Amino acid sequence: MVIGAAVVLFIASFLDYYSYGNSSIDAPSAWDWLGIAIGVYLVGVAGAALIVLSRSQPQPRKVLGLDLAAFGVAATVITAWHLLWTVLDLGSFDAGAGLILGMIASLVLAGAAVASPLVPALKAPLAGAPEPHAVHPPYGGHPQPGQGYGYPGAQQPSFGGQQPGQPQPYGAQQPGQPGQPEPQQAAAPAQQAPAADAAPAGDFTPFWFAVPVARPLYGEDGSPAPIAELAPGTWYLAVEQRGAALIAQTQDGRRGVLQDTTGIQRG
Repeated sequence: MVIGAAVVLFIASFLDYYSYGNSSIDAPSAWDWLGIAIGVYLVGVAGAALIVLSRSQPQPRKVLGLDLAAFGVAATVITAWHLLWTVLDLGSFDAGAGLILGMIASLVLAGAAVASPLVPALKAPLAGAPEPHAVHPPYGGHPQPGQGYGYPGAQQPSFGGQQPGQPQPYGAQQPGQPGQPEPQQAAAPAQQAPAADAAPAGDFTPFWFAVPVARPLYGEDGSPAPIAELAPGTWYLAVEQRGAALIAQTQDGRRGVLQDTTGIQRG
C-alpha cells in the first residue's frame, strides 16, 4: 500500500496542479514550481522510500537514535497536511487533477505509514532474518551428535581395533579384563613373557582366518627368516596357539608361526 500510494503521488506531480475550466490557458503542473514538486510531492515519495527501506532490513537502521521509518512517517504526514490545506484554501482557483490525486495519494500514504507500527500485517519486515547456514556433511556422511573422527569423547578406531558392539578380533582383550596390563605396566621388561608364551593352549580349536594386510609367517624352529607371507583375501587355517601367536597352515600345507595376530578376521 505504501509503495502504490507513493507511485500515484509521483505521477500526480506531473498532472495539472490548477484547473482553468474551458479556458485555453495551459494549466501548470507541480514541476512548474520546484518548491512544490520537490518540497511537497517528492518529500512524500522519499518518506515512502525510507519506510520501505526500513522494513526491508531484518534490523532497522537508526539515524540520530531514530529508525528510518520514523523519518519516513513524518515526511508523509507533512506532505498530506500541505496538500489537504492547499485544496481546502484554493480560493478562486479550481484544483487540478494533479492536486486532487496527489492529496488523495498523500492521505492514503500517511495513513498507511502511521498504521504500519500498529497493524501486524504492515509491521512485519519485508525481508526475514538471515538463517544460519547448515554445515553440510561430507559426501555420504551422516553427522551424529557427539560422534565423528576427531571428537574428543568419541572412540577412535585404530588399525586392528573394533568399534563398540562389534566382535573383537582374535587375541584382543577388553579394557578392564583381568590380566590386562595398565598402560603404565605395559612398559615393564618383556623378558618375563617368553617362558609363558612357549606353552601351547590346551583348549584350542582350529579355525579359519584372514589377515588385513600382508604378514610374514616364520618357521616353528624359531629362525628369523620368514618361510611364507600371508596375503589379504586368502583364508588360512590356525591349527595351534602359542601364547599370542598362532601356528598357521597355508594352502600348500606349510606350517609356521604368525606372530602378529592383531585385526585378523575369523571365518
